[in-house]
Amino acid sequence: MCNTQTQTTFSISISATTTSPEKQPPSPPPHVQLTIDPPITPNKDTLKLIKSNIILMIARSHAGYFRITLSLCMQTLLLKTLGDPPENSHAYRKMLGAIPGVAFLLMWLLSLIILGTFTIIFILKCALLSHMVKHEYLNHIGINYLFAPSISWLLLLQSSPFLALKADYRLILYWVFVLPILILDVKIYGQWFTTKKRFLSTMANPASQLSVIGNFVGAYAAAGIGWREIAVIMFSLGFIHYVVLFVTLYQRLSGNSCMPPMLRPVMCLFFGAPSMASLAWGLISGTFDSSSKMLFHLSIFLFLSLASRPILFKKSMKKFNMVWWAYSYPLTLLALASIEYAQEMKTNVAHLLMIVLSGLSVFVSFILMVYTALNTNILSLREGVDDNDDSDMIFMTLSPNTTNSKTPTC
Repeated sequence: MCNTQTQTTFSISISATTTSPEKQPPSPPPHVQLTIDPPITPNKDTLKLIKSNIILMIARSHAGYFRITLSLCMQTLLLKTLGDPPENSHAYRKMLGAIPGVAFLLMWLLSLIILGTFTIIFILKCALLSHMVKHEYLNHIGINYLFAPSISWLLLLQSSPFLALKADYRLILYWVFVLPILILDVKIYGQWFTTKKRFLSTMANPASQLSVIGNFVGAYAAAGIGWREIAVIMFSLGFIHYVVLFVTLYQRLSGNSCMPPMLRPVMCLFFGAPSMASLAWGLISGTFDSSSKMLFHLSIFLFLSLASRPILFKKSMKKFNMVWWAYSYPLTLLALASIEYAQEMKTNVAHLLMIVLSGLSVFVSFILMVYTALNTNILSLREGVDDNDDSDMIFMTLSPNTTNSKTPTC
């Protein structure tokens, strides 16, 4: 209903006297009418519309959007690592060190802005729509992306250019970001062997490897601070569950171990998890030793196994969607591990492998940023988007009609 507007009218009479040789009848004074409209106030319907749009945006957001921040934060860490070569590094490594520092700083600021925005939206969802967050927690795919915000913040903390000035705050922030990972560890890993309906054999899927990556990132960050014991604890939790999860996924004990065809890019986490493990153990032990090398070689093998089967990703590549970001961050982890491997081996072959993987990682991330910028409708959480739209496949798996249904087999 539109508000009835009232008008205030002022009448101003202006008298004018003229002199004339002949006496004329007096003319009526001119009359000027001024109309003043009342101040415009927001319509109640407009306020309701704005509020409903905000609630809709918060409702349609989910932890799966943090795939973007995972990629950006890992790419930031890659640029920082490449831009700071050791003194005794190979000539190829020094060549990559010519990357301008402003590129790293811009990437770090971009990651901070996007991650901060997504985090605020997700916190609002936890506060206003907690039942929907619970729905993500109960989903066998969506629950794994609850680790993504903490992983992103830990990676951004590791790549921060202000660590030397903010050492004390760094310790506090570490625990702020690691505690959610530990809480989810207790809940998820405990359910894998105690809750009948949520056994690992029925809940395991490639996205489950995000949980172990979260532990490896926590160990990596703790080792960077100097907390070796905490790093060993986080690494042991991640590694033992990674071994169990890897064997479960290899055996395909249940059809639920697979994912819908449109979500198959998430299978790149197969080589992302051991890559992160090799980085974490290398920082804990102080050198990229044989254990780290074995994990890196496993990552290379799994990467080649997936790269040699492009038909596996054919359906997911028909139309751009947010799941494509799952190609980026595992590849960046592999590139980071290759840098440490090349620094340890000091051979031309190892450094050529580092250049190829680093260049591929930067190229894939750049292409994804361009595609996302050209398809902003995928990021716009707008009304009228079908829950089964390919542009939001994680949201599709969270819809009530698919949560309890059988997941398609690969």
